[in-house]
Amino acid sequence: MKKLRHLLEFALAWSGLKLIRVLPDLMITTITVLLADAYYGLARTRRQIAYRNVLESGIADNPAEASRIARHSFRHFGLVVIESLTSSRYLTEETWQDHVHLDLDAESERWIREDGRGVILASGHLGNWEIAAQVVSYLKPVSGITRVMNNPYVEQLVQRHKPRNRFTLTPKRDANSARFLEAIRDGKILAFMIDQFAHDRGMMIDFFGRPASTHTAIALLHLVSGTPLIFGYSRRIAPRQFEFKAFPPIRIERSGDKQRDLRSILDALTRYLEEAIRESPEQYLWAHRRWRVPAQSSRH
Repeated sequence: MKKLRHLLEFALAWSGLKLIRVLPDLMITTITVLLADAYYGLARTRRQIAYRNVLESGIADNPAEASRIARHSFRHFGLVVIESLTSSRYLTEETWQDHVHLDLDAESERWIREDGRGVILASGHLGNWEIAAQVVSYLKPVSGITRVMNNPYVEQLVQRHKPRNRFTLTPKRDANSARFLEAIRDGKILAFMIDQFAHDRGMMIDFFGRPASTHTAIALLHLVSGTPLIFGYSRRIAPRQFEFKAFPPIRIERSGDKQRDLRSILDALTRYLEEAIRESPEQYLWAHRRWRVPAQSSRH
């Protein structure tokens, strides 16, 4: 049954990719929004997770606004997929600057552009993270970590249709600290998502006032290697138009206590992520179970 389900999913994905190739952009966008709205209506559990997360984050202070943001976040995720799969139409070496506005802190831009200098780039499930990696790879090679899909047929299909430029991916199960350090030594940008649930391996860091288990690898790499650590993200500002923003490099005063220093780094990164989400809350993946500790008090 599992193989049959995977084959059916593959057939649907294959058909979808074929349609994407022949349909005009406006029609693709319209269909994507309709499908996202349908999924929002049918996926009761995910809808409720997104709704509660928006309310409990304090981003929205009433149910109607929380519902609006949650619905738009579902639409946004659908557009993320479509934009990523069709990006070769408009993001090329010659044309990408017509579609992307760079808003980079001066020092961060210097590190990102400097040949031979490794950089650690932190981001979150905000805006279009796939587009962000592709854009930055025009400035310097990027190495990212990915979770392989459960369906191997769909995984292979999607990977064949994703343009990479100088963006390479390492499956999460194959990632290790030695490979991370090698990417840094090779002068690449090492990209991490900092808002994935870390289970019992992470450190509890407040995210919008609620503790969330947060991976420490990115902070530990920064402490050990001294490599510049920058938070950046790409948000949609119009159809096929994006803004990539990079904040100033993370700096902390080292205390000599490794756990305290790791917490200071993760706190600083999380504050940048919160600031970015507040700017474009509809473009965050609210349906993800980022918090798995009950809220102390409900906001609704």
